[in-house]
Amino acid sequence: MTILCLGDSLTEGSGLDRSQAYPARLQEKIDALGWNFKVVNAGLGGDTTAAALRRLDWSLQSRIDVLILALGGNDGLRGVPLPEVRKNLGAIISRATSRYPRLKVVVAGMRMPPNYGMQYVRGFQALFPQVAASHGALLIPFLLEGVGGRPELNFPDGIHPNNRGQEIVAENVWSFIEPMLRKLHRKGTDATASRPNSVAPAASAPRSTPVGTG
Repeated sequence: MTILCLGDSLTEGSGLDRSQAYPARLQEKIDALGWNFKVVNAGLGGDTTAAALRRLDWSLQSRIDVLILALGGNDGLRGVPLPEVRKNLGAIISRATSRYPRLKVVVAGMRMPPNYGMQYVRGFQALFPQVAASHGALLIPFLLEGVGGRPELNFPDGIHPNNRGQEIVAENVWSFIEPMLRKLHRKGTDATASRPNSVAPAASAPRSTPVGTG
């Protein structure tokens, strides 16, 4: 089964090797449990919800079973109107679930600093629960919980988590998705166990004795 992490530089692991970004750390946790999931890091620095929607078909070429949607931060920093952000996130989910109807979706929320105006900040924070609820998705309230605003866990830009910060992001994400992945793993295991190990060959028809024409 495949888990697609669709996001921006926070998912990509800006300033770090991809092996240190939270998707790779999720893979480590999964491998330690022996579960059959492959985590794909589809993070792209500077990505917005609109840009991700335009390139979504490429990301959906191969089957995915879980979508972790971690976008919107760059939209907020650019002051993109909230209805547009909400519409784009919804369109990404709708297109992905249309392609893969059994897809499990996880929406990772983001927040904006207060200098963007409290009306926009509140509206921005609220749109992620709204999107998750309207599409029956699992919500991670804040991707950077415990990391955002802490200088020791971020690079000097104050935006991108450093190595330790990414570890905490991975823990945040894992705490929400682990129960869901456990259920998927059990279903996959049960389905495999229920399959017969071998199929008995069909009985061959008796050979007829040739009749001479005399």
